[in-house]
Amino acid sequence: MTQAQLAERVSARLGIDPPLDGNYISKLDRGVHTWPNSDYRRAFREELGVQTDAELGFHCSRSRNEDDFGWAGRVLPGSVADGDDHPRPSATPHSLESEEPLVSAADESARFLAWAEESNAGDLTLEQMHTDVRRIAHCYLKVPTLPLFARARTIRDRAFALLTGHQRPSQTRDLYAVAGWSLTLLAWMSTDLGRPNAADTHARAAWLCADNADHNGLRAWVRATQHTAAFWEHRYIDAAGYAADGLAYATSGSAEALLANAWALDLAKAGRTDDARVALARARSATDTADHADDELSGPFTCSADRAAGLWSDLQLALGTPAVALVAADRAVSAFEATPDSGRNLGSERMVRLQQVRAHLALGELDGAEQAITPVLATPPEHRVRPLLQRFTDVYTQVSTYADEEIGRDMREAITAFGRENVSKELTRE
Repeated sequence: MTQAQLAERVSARLGIDPPLDGNYISKLDRGVHTWPNSDYRRAFREELGVQTDAELGFHCSRSRNEDDFGWAGRVLPGSVADGDDHPRPSATPHSLESEEPLVSAADESARFLAWAEESNAGDLTLEQMHTDVRRIAHCYLKVPTLPLFARARTIRDRAFALLTGHQRPSQTRDLYAVAGWSLTLLAWMSTDLGRPNAADTHARAAWLCADNADHNGLRAWVRATQHTAAFWEHRYIDAAGYAADGLAYATSGSAEALLANAWALDLAKAGRTDDARVALARARSATDTADHADDELSGPFTCSADRAAGLWSDLQLALGTPAVALVAADRAVSAFEATPDSGRNLGSERMVRLQQVRAHLALGELDGAEQAITPVLATPPEHRVRPLLQRFTDVYTQVSTYADEEIGRDMREAITAFGRENVSKELTRE
């Protein structure tokens, strides 16, 4: 029988919770504790099938034992008699009567100490989980989506499992942060995979984790993710609400830049043009002062100046100023192209190139539109996410006004072919 098994069986006899553990048995075995209280000793004797305490190595380290004090056979309140035949004393000295409960209380405190020191999540485990989450975010839309989704789900499940166990409070907060980031990744990817309801559920759970971790950075990016899900469902007022609320928590990194630009865009899409222009001023300021070194994750969870410029171009299209939108989009694409591949946000770059296309079409520049759309049409099917397909739908609608032009017809055919193979179909095949 192992020490843990013995602890479990003795605990069951005593009916105690929290139960004894193997560490307590080890201390008895090593002589750290030599004289458990009478209930414990009785339970050990019965479980191990012996008659006397001496057979178990129990001995009183004091100069007197229980029998010296007339304690043999005494029953503590709430305990069961240990079966001794010694007569009970009619009276027990008060000072000695209180000693055994004091020793028992100390044993209980020792058990708590051993329990409090234990943890099912070491610091290196937590560090590795955070690293895995960062790696997924960094690789997003650079490698196939579905394997990354599966990896994020695995990390979430592991964090959930560890949270059901015991760890130090600081480690519990770290686990909630890991769980929250993995859920936020799942929410973002669910939006891209065309599952907005699933995204809402993941994001709601991520918000709870952010609260339990008391993590403002996570709170801000959860709100950014909720904004994104609402935006692509054309719920612009809801999206604006998420972005505005997220700004209250965006105290570091580039979260404020993303949320401020998103908020301005949402207002423009909702037809609140004056409010959008005011919000744009804050967005530009937040973009200029953003410190990307403080971002915990990269990929979707950072906002570079080129990504912000892409949002500005979308906003200007919503405001009916395509020439201004084209300038912003051209500037963003140039910045993307100058970025090393390791830090390049390909998802945002594709979206900005389609802003170029839309601006060219609005200005009647078909050649420019055709040139801008060509690199995006080369996007691999596993990266043809739902928002990109929706943006292509906008382009298709817009280019329909040029159906009599050869370039217009070619673009429509190319867009139709592009949509036939996409990541959502890959998901269906899974």
